[in-house]
Amino acid sequence: MGRSLRLLLVALLVAACAVEAAPATVAGSCRATLSDGAGPFGRGTPPQRAKIGTGHVLTGVVLSAVDCKPLARARVELWQANRAGNYTRAGSATVFTDRTGRFRFEGPPPVSYEGRPPHIHLRVFARGHEVLLSRYVRSPGVRRGNVRLVLEPAPV
Repeated sequence: MGRSLRLLLVALLVAACAVEAAPATVAGSCRATLSDGAGPFGRGTPPQRAKIGTGHVLTGVVLSAVDCKPLARARVELWQANRAGNYTRAGSATVFTDRTGRFRFEGPPPVSYEGRPPHIHLRVFARGHEVLLSRYVRSPGVRRGNVRLVLEPAPV
């Protein structure tokens, strides 16, 4: 397989796994969000805080794939790279969803590095559900993003 074809396949895989900015509504299908195993998740639990800077706000909702109901008190861990493309504790946060499954996180606009689009990694934990590893990809020039994260039930 040629280098160009491999790069195209990798780009398609990243696009399929990325959580694009989409309305965080409860209505509609509750197909589970595709997991994206990549990310800086071996660094422990980020500090509990909803703000690490200014310039970009990410909001979202966490739902169960079982019944499309919101998951209250889901733990959402967020990691974003600094301008040099490095992941540090300063660029991470942990937030919890409210009773309607919603969360809010504010930080500097995500940056592009090593040819990757600007993004924020997310790791989501909720009782009775599989851990979700995902990624929000910021559209160019956008200062606000909204994601809908749907978790699979844990096997019994």
